[in-house]
Amino acid sequence: MTDSGVRPSPALHTGSHDLAASPELSRFMTESWAPSLLPDSARVEAYTVTPARRERLSARFPGERLIVPAGGPTVRSNDCDHRFRPHSAYAWLTGLTGEDQAGAVLVMEPSGAHGHEAVLYLRPRSPRVEGDEEFYRDRRYGEFWVGRRPDLAEAERLTGIRCAHLDALGSPPGRDAATDRELASALSELRLVKDVWEVGQLQLAVDHTTAGFEDVVRALPRALAHPRGERWIEGVFGLRARAEGNGTGYETIAASGAHACVLHWIRNDGRLDRDDLLLLDAGVETDTLYTADITRTLPLSGRFSPVQRQVYELVLAAQDAGIAALRPGARFRDFHRAAMRVVSEGLAEWGVLKDPAGDLHRRYTLCGSGHMLGLDVHDCAQARAGTYLDGVLEAGQVLTVEPGLYLQPDDETLPAELRGIGVRIEDDLVVTDEGARLLSGALPRSVAGVEEWMGTLLDGHA
Repeated sequence: MTDSGVRPSPALHTGSHDLAASPELSRFMTESWAPSLLPDSARVEAYTVTPARRERLSARFPGERLIVPAGGPTVRSNDCDHRFRPHSAYAWLTGLTGEDQAGAVLVMEPSGAHGHEAVLYLRPRSPRVEGDEEFYRDRRYGEFWVGRRPDLAEAERLTGIRCAHLDALGSPPGRDAATDRELASALSELRLVKDVWEVGQLQLAVDHTTAGFEDVVRALPRALAHPRGERWIEGVFGLRARAEGNGTGYETIAASGAHACVLHWIRNDGRLDRDDLLLLDAGVETDTLYTADITRTLPLSGRFSPVQRQVYELVLAAQDAGIAALRPGARFRDFHRAAMRVVSEGLAEWGVLKDPAGDLHRRYTLCGSGHMLGLDVHDCAQARAGTYLDGVLEAGQVLTVEPGLYLQPDDETLPAELRGIGVRIEDDLVVTDEGARLLSGALPRSVAGVEEWMGTLLDGHA
């Protein structure tokens, strides 16, 4: 044990080709460093709202010790890790969202009549003292390799939570799978209704995403000329996401032509053709880790062909019906059913379906028409069915409405002119007392609106 009563730090994460430091270098590296403290006023952005969240969690589990880890780094290849993002429940409870949170753990310790005391177990800034080489030699945690971490006192000021060294946590007690599931469900359910601050963050994510879609349209001439134009589109949107926020909230789908019939097309390795549509499903994640999730299906020529317009307008009518079904007290599944009624009737009018009744339309729609949105693109996924999928909507919930038609290129139930067309229109909405408010209304949805918007952005590039 050290004088501080904690275990010594684990071995350094150094590269296999690193040279050992001589005693002279070790001493030299600890000398003559100026103070570099965080400002006393620094706080996490969610500082004022996280205490109430922890109180709500405490009330759900009186007398129980609750452990919420941020998660650890994941190896991408050899000694290279994937970029780290803390677990959404940890970020929601602490307000800490940075890459420096790898390995951190929030523990809610039972505290008698006061419910719980929150304790953050962190890996603090490593001291620049002789014998501690982490700050300049550790490739995974060293300050000179990955950036500065706050010390414990700074972390307490940032979060308002008592902080302790990660080494003091020891080994958590044996975990019960049923209890873990119950805690995961509770953490999802507590996040179903967003507070005002969260809705503001989601609007910010939507606004940045809108700018990213505008960037993409402006970049279409260069993308059309590139042999992997879908990748060009992905890169253009990714630049906006990294410049304005933490990055993309999920892997961007840039699907042209028949690729749009693959729901999660993220290979994005195809060429663009002016006669095709581009289905772009993308979202910027803010620095506070809230993500937008928007899809637009755009004619690469700037104008919809008659058959493209036919498919697009059916999907738009379905989306309009779904949005109209959103209101407090409505069942979550109602907006999907409303959208699918429109799709089924449209497919029957086209002669693709003999009868709009039943579920045969699912051959061409494949999935649900929306989901909750927040810190995760498919937010609150661990919530029990009775509170989410089979539950009712409440004011403050944020969700997507995203019907689609995916007419596979080899589907012989379709007339030839429809095959290979994929259309999805997806918007983000917050449920209000009166119905729902469109967060993504700055991006046009109608055929005329899309064509005019694209024409304005492409002016001078045609």
